[in-house]
Amino acid sequence: MNTISIIIAIYNRKDELFELLNSLSHQSDKDFEVIIVDDGSILNLRPTAELFQESLKIEFFRKDNSGPGLSRNFGARRAKNDWLVFVDSDVIVETDYVQNIKKNLSEIPCDSFGGADKAHKGFNLMQKAISYSMTSIFTTGGIRGSKKAVTKFQPRSFNMGVRKTAFEKVGGFSEMRIGEDPDLSMRLWENGFTTAFFDDIGVYHKRRVDFGKFSKQVYQFGCARPILNQRHPKYVKISFAFPSLFLIGYFLGFIEYFFFQKGLILGFYGLYTFIVFFHALYKTRNVSIAANAIIATYIQMFSYGVGFLKSWILLNIFRQKPEDAFPSHFHKQ
Repeated sequence: MNTISIIIAIYNRKDELFELLNSLSHQSDKDFEVIIVDDGSILNLRPTAELFQESLKIEFFRKDNSGPGLSRNFGARRAKNDWLVFVDSDVIVETDYVQNIKKNLSEIPCDSFGGADKAHKGFNLMQKAISYSMTSIFTTGGIRGSKKAVTKFQPRSFNMGVRKTAFEKVGGFSEMRIGEDPDLSMRLWENGFTTAFFDDIGVYHKRRVDFGKFSKQVYQFGCARPILNQRHPKYVKISFAFPSLFLIGYFLGFIEYFFFQKGLILGFYGLYTFIVFFHALYKTRNVSIAANAIIATYIQMFSYGVGFLKSWILLNIFRQKPEDAFPSHFHKQ
């Protein structure tokens, strides 16, 4: 049977928890359990969960802070059903989310699955711009937003399902705090398990609400990628280095312009900016979102690129251990 346990690891996001549980309470298929793991929040989240005890089968647990991966493992050990579905606490799901998961599981054989993330119509302009930059074919290759862009899909923990037996076989999420979801996907592959992309289970993902927080987040993602490459060399792709090459090329463009009075390289970036703007305008039908999408795109490329470059140098040239180079990237055991 395809029975489902939805696991939410959360820290302090009281309003987001209400919105997520509210969306889950309106599911067309109500046969699932919800496991909330409060990861040592300062705020009291239990009263929010209790608001939905009549409409949802909720188990609420509170533990000392350790980070999302280990908190998800905590919830998984307490799950009663065959499939573990992990969603971030800052997402909203549509009313047919559970129904569509079960439909896909009956039609597509796999051991793990994931879906897209997208911007809700109620999100502000900046959230929509950031959503565009994280899902666009011109930034991430569309791997988060479209089935057409997916070859071998790595489910991400904001919208991810894993067969409980497979999850237990690979030991759940690792000690990584950043990049723990692609790490899990690749460990599943290495153990002979399969992953799939489900086209109709997209979630509305709020992400960061300002460019500063977004920059910090994608910088951390960039730092994590060389660590993942070191752990799983079989799945390294040259495309992982593209943001760093994008960053280097940008500065080379200014050198070319100021010292050689040529603008060929910067001309490429001008064309890229033009394409991003009009593609975002086509997707969103909003000039303000398209303009902010340019800013979000450059922040994403530059911040990820800096993180990747720094991590690659520390791990491959200075031969530092990941845990020593980036201690904040790993859970407290």
